[in-house]
Amino acid sequence: MKNVTVVDHPLVQHKLTAMRRKETQPPEFRRLLREISVLLAYEVTRDLKLAATPIETPLTPMQAPSLVGPRPCLVSILRAGNGLLEGMLELLPEAAVGHIGIYRDHETLEAVEYYFKVPSDIAQRLVIVTDPMLATANSSTAAVERLKKAGAKDIRYVCLLAAPEGVRAFGAAHPDVPIFTAVVDEKLNERGYIVPGLGDAGDRLYGTK
Repeated sequence: MKNVTVVDHPLVQHKLTAMRRKETQPPEFRRLLREISVLLAYEVTRDLKLAATPIETPLTPMQAPSLVGPRPCLVSILRAGNGLLEGMLELLPEAAVGHIGIYRDHETLEAVEYYFKVPSDIAQRLVIVTDPMLATANSSTAAVERLKKAGAKDIRYVCLLAAPEGVRAFGAAHPDVPIFTAVVDEKLNERGYIVPGLGDAGDRLYGTK
């Protein structure tokens, strides 16, 4: 699928298998998602800009590569997006953080926004949107549209699982926003859940199922 990067590293796939198991409890589920998110962060930030910086090692002065420009902004789609956010912050501790409160109405499957807070200079930053599941894409599409209205120009979307239907819908709405995911699963079921999937990520993260 166009504009989709599948991070099929063996460690990602092994940890994802453990997350899929219905017996996996919230503490382990959270730990695994945090670990996978670090590995996903490596891929989504692969092309961050570097510039030579003068430093001194214990042996000699040198020009060493360092990140330049505004640090990225990580934007979590509440509440499940926080599971990916925590691991990415371990790799990018200086990143700004934004939150979008948006949920999928289980009757209509439409997105409903209830909270929005991002940095005022978001137009100057790389924006990495985190949400474990790209299912119908209604919530993610609405979240990215809201970010664009706030001025965001360079946006990347990171999820753990995606459905083909969600990838197509998101790509149609935002062809300029690349998707990074651990896997594209088989399909959506009649309730809008990813199959084989892993259930409701928010419920499994926080023990609310």
